[in-house]
Amino acid sequence: MNELSLAGTPLEYFHVCAFFDSREQEYDVLIPFFKEAIEQGEKTIHIINPATFDDHRERLSKAGIDTHACEACGQLELHSWGGTYLDECGTFNKDRMLTTLAQTNEAAKKDGYTRVRIMGNMDWVFNDASKAKDILAYEAEVNEVLSYNRQPAICVYDIAKLSGSMMMDLLRTHPLTLINGVVQENPFYTPASEMLEELKHRQDNSAGSSTHAV
Repeated sequence: MNELSLAGTPLEYFHVCAFFDSREQEYDVLIPFFKEAIEQGEKTIHIINPATFDDHRERLSKAGIDTHACEACGQLELHSWGGTYLDECGTFNKDRMLTTLAQTNEAAKKDGYTRVRIMGNMDWVFNDASKAKDILAYEAEVNEVLSYNRQPAICVYDIAKLSGSMMMDLLRTHPLTLINGVVQENPFYTPASEMLEELKHRQDNSAGSSTHAV
């Protein structure tokens, strides 16, 4: 199997929560990860803010990635939040996204790729919290899909947009973290079954509180 590394660290787990405080820091860390995929003939999918497509391509090109050729042959795919994380109504559906990831991996295998690397910019979560209410459940459940397919995925979060409680919840759903350019095994990681049970308990308590308030 090809090399798999991030920020100079070989990866054994496949779901990384990456916190950045600037776009410059983000690209300094992630571009080598992208280049490694291209050079090894792997498929790489980037899900990003549609407003940053041109800037994203320019940064990849400056780093030596022939975006035109890679997109033309299908090795590199750039997708916007809409149609991936978000449906036509702008709402996140975790089950649809989990199915999409599994199908993406199967399609890549049929096309002869040995690995699919996915990077998802998660800023859409902060645009409308009500439309992203299942994001923590998704982040917990997606571990099984990624591990089964041995498919690495990096979820990119802007640290300035996170509350302390949200950051801790996100940490608990990822086996690996990337903070200040350093990859670490996450001591706060909580297995999916346990995390989902806790989220359900929170939801039940919230519903109960609302009923009492009425």
